[in-house]
Amino acid sequence: MGFGSYDESEQDNQNFDADIDDDGVDSSENEHDGDVEFEIGASNDELLDRLQDIKEE
Repeated sequence: MGFGSYDESEQDNQNFDADIDDDGVDSSENEHDGDVEFEIGASNDELLDRLQDIKEE
């Protein structure tokens, strides 16, 4: 078989062995409550000039 080819008869014979724990995942373990603030320190024109320089390199 070539790249991307498949045997359609195999579509019916797929067995998945999933090892699923009933415990699940504690998604609250890494929750954070806060704010993020940042200051760019450059004007839009300066940033656009820098972008143009990067494109020319």
